[in-house]
Order: sequence, then C-alpha cells, then structure tokens
Amino acid sequence: MSAVLTTSRATMKISDLQTGFRILSRLPLANSHQAQLEINNFLDSMLQAPPPADVYLQLLEQTRISLCFIEEQLAREYAGKALPLSDLEEAAFQQVVATWLKASHAYAHCAQLQAADDGENEADRLALILHRCIYYTGMAITEHHRARRQLPRGIWLNLHGFYASAEEWEVATLAVPDSLDPLGRSTHCSAAFASQLLTELAGPYSLSVRQLDLVRRWASNWAPLLSVHPVLPGETLPASVVDLMKDAGLRPATECLQTENIRRIDSTRLALQIKQTMKQLQQKITPSQLGLGEDCTASQCLQLLKGLAKPWSLLRGVRRFRRHLSSGTAKVCAGFAGTHYVISGKEFSQPESARHYSREEFDSLFTFRHGLDPTQRLEVRKTRVGFAVDDWELLDESANGFRLLRSTAGRRLAPEQLLSICPQNGSSHLLARVVWLMQERDGGLMAGISALPGKPQAVAARPLAREAGHAELYSRAFILPAVAAIAAEQSLVIPQGWFYPGRQLEIYLDGVWRVKLERIISSGEDFDRVSFSVA
Repeated sequence: MSAVLTTSRATMKISDLQTGFRILSRLPLANSHQAQLEINNFLDSMLQAPPPADVYLQLLEQTRISLCFIEEQLAREYAGKALPLSDLEEAAFQQVVATWLKASHAYAHCAQLQAADDGENEADRLALILHRCIYYTGMAITEHHRARRQLPRGIWLNLHGFYASAEEWEVATLAVPDSLDPLGRSTHCSAAFASQLLTELAGPYSLSVRQLDLVRRWASNWAPLLSVHPVLPGETLPASVVDLMKDAGLRPATECLQTENIRRIDSTRLALQIKQTMKQLQQKITPSQLGLGEDCTASQCLQLLKGLAKPWSLLRGVRRFRRHLSSGTAKVCAGFAGTHYVISGKEFSQPESARHYSREEFDSLFTFRHGLDPTQRLEVRKTRVGFAVDDWELLDESANGFRLLRSTAGRRLAPEQLLSICPQNGSSHLLARVVWLMQERDGGLMAGISALPGKPQAVAARPLAREAGHAELYSRAFILPAVAAIAAEQSLVIPQGWFYPGRQLEIYLDGVWRVKLERIISSGEDFDRVSFSVA
C-alpha cells in the first residue's frame, strides 16, 4: 500500500458544515484531474486540522458521491489497458488508489475523535464508519483488479481488521444508509466484506473491464445472501475459509490452523439465487428485469454466470487438463501482425496472382501440408522491427495452456490479445490468447496463456466485394485444422469486426478459395475465431 498522492499543502480551514458544503459545491466535476486535486486537498485539510467529530463525519458523507464519480472517471485512463502501463496511466492509477485509502483513513480518524455516545447512536455511528472503511479499502483492491496489478502487502489485513472491529462492536449486520445504491437500499459491514470476497473469487485478472463491472454490481447486490460465521473448536471446516490474520481473501482450510481467527462463509442462498437467475435468463426474462443491469445482454449474463456459479457457491472447480510445473523459456510474439509474421516466416504482401481451387483440392492441400512433424527443427527467423519476439520464463503448463513470467523489459501486452508462443524445445509457434494478466509489485508481468487448437497456417483473406470492380485488399488471417482428439473443428482466425453469419471471404493459400462464415467460436481483443465452410 505504497500509493502516494502528491498534492499541494492543505491550507483550508474547515470548522463548520457551511464552509465544507461551500467548498464541495465548487468541485469542478467536469475536469476530473482538477477535481481530484481539490477533493484531496479537502481531505488533507480535515486530516491535518479536523473539525468537530460530528461535522467531520457529515462532511465525509457529503463527499461520497462526488468522490466516487471523480475516481470512476480517472480509472478509465488505465482500466483494461495493456501492461506495463504508460507513465500517465501509472500516475492516474497511483492517484486513485491513494485517494481511496485516504478516504478510509479519514473515516478511521473521525472515529478516533468521537467521544463515546449513548448505546444506539454510538452503534449506528460505528457501523457507518466501519462500513465506509471496508468499502474504501475494498475500492483500493478493485483498482488493482482494474489495472491488473498484484495487490500491495497488507491490504487484505486492513480489510479484515475493519471487519473484525465490526464484529467486536457487534455492528457487523447493523443497517447503514448507502447513498451510492441506485435503489436507495441500506447495507451493512458484513455485506461490504462479503462483496469483496465474491469479487476476488471471480478471478478478476481474467475478466474484461465490462465483465468486472458486472461482477462488482452482482457481488454488491447479492452479498447480503452470504453469511459470515465464526468457527467453533472442533467444527468441521468447509474447503475454503477466511483467516482474519492472513493477508488474503478466502484460503484453503488446510492452511488455516487458528480457529479463533477463521470465518466460514455460508453461500447456500447465493447458490440458489444464481441457479434461479440462470434459469430465468434461459426463459427469455431480460437482465434488466432480473436486476442484472440494462447494459448487458442475456447471453453475456448467462455466460458470465456459468463461470461464477461454482466459485460463488464455494465449490472447487475441476480443471479440464492437469497443470504441471515446467521450466525453460518460451518465445512470445504479441499482436495480429507480429503473430502472422513469425508463423509465416515472411513479410505480409498482397497476392499478385491467384487461381481458384475446388473444395476437394482445398481439403487435400490443407490436410497434407500442415501435419506437425515432431522432428522438424525450429526455424530461426530475423525479426522485423516492431515484431519483436520476447522471452518469457515458463512456470507451469497443461495440455492447452501456459503460465509465464517476464521481467519489465519487453513489449506491452493486453488482455485477450492474440499472440504466438513457441514453448521450450518447440518446433513451431502456436496461436494463443492472453487469458489473464497481472503485473507484479516489482514490475514483472505474469500471464496465463491458452493455446488455440491445432497447428496454425498463416493465410491472406478478404471479404468478398459487394460490387464488381471494388475488390478489397487482402489482410492477415489464420487457418486452424480440426483436432478430433478434443473435438475441435476446423476454424478461421480473422480480424475482429469481420464476422457476421453467412459472410463470404476469399482465402489465399497457394490459390484462392471462397468460404462462408458460420459462427463465432471464441473472441479476443483483436480477433475472432470462427467456424466456416468452403463455398
């Protein structure tokens, strides 16, 4: 938690509500960078010269909507961007994280200044303050997910500490108002804590920005369905638990020994909710009617919920392919153009002449020229400027994927980007995509890579012209053969945006074929993998 926000020295004197409200009303929300500086100056002023405790708390509550709006605007500068971040993106990330942590610190500071009040009022005040501390600390975690950065040391311990305090003061489930809830619903400390656990369980480093937004929304809506319970001595533990003395979210119960610090999570009601929601989506009930949001389709929601069903029900997922430790160096080239270059072994150029082949000739040519020869040596090619091949350390692998590590040196890498990978002792480059991506605290990159099935063939492709005499130029594309062992069909990898059902393309591969696109099998940031038939 080393994020530091550089601001001018706080000079404002805020001693009453009117002064504070007047300053907040003048925040230039249309200029997020200036508003960021001014709201930080506002927080710094109260931290350095705090007003009376009741005024302090009311002003912090008044900043809530403006603060969240400003930080959401700034987060767009780095959320989902290629890693490592540029200097400007990095600065925005550090500023936003520092502001969330400062807001949490301000609420904790306010609690220290407030003298004990009588029963009910004191409990309400503590519940409100601790909820805000949990929420803002959780937002600092969220920004690391958005930027795909490894979490700073100690941040989960801070979150656990705020929740443990809510338990100790017996206010963990005491309702508090939430001005950020669009429906005006109240919330509580336990729900804010559970929401952050759910987001972590969703595998945030493998989610797109859009998916992460949906996950956060659903986690917030459904967190009250989870319940957090202490573990009694001798009680049988579930597979995963929360250890309040560990700097992590849910962990395997086998790693947690001190039962007094362990909390088990009951997800029974949430599992039923997910199952019911998926069923309603299949019955054509719209996401907006189900409270999932108006900015997502039923198919998008259903696909994401299928991936969340097991982790959010606290069920252990089963890997399709077993992972095992590995070592050595893998050569990686990222991007559509660079990948085409290393697989084809030559610069891409427009075909000068081409004749049309029959479907039988296509099948014969494609079948017999692309078999993988395990005795073939890896051809070392000169890399064109802009198509650099980076060396990554191979950490582990499975039948269809790799976990890689790279130092700070190398080209930027984006989530869901198409790339080529040549594993240690490999004879050729495979097509692959970035499944998840995370930048470590020291700046190194760690990535999960999923290989697309089959040995790729680099080809040239173009959509058929709608009018005679208006032929489009060829672009880079790839053909992947069918792999019967895993029931993978023959497919095309084309630039994103080309696909619609029934569209016809010309493929140049020692001749010209016409193919008809059928459906999307998978997609990434810069590509679509589609099924096709020869026209």
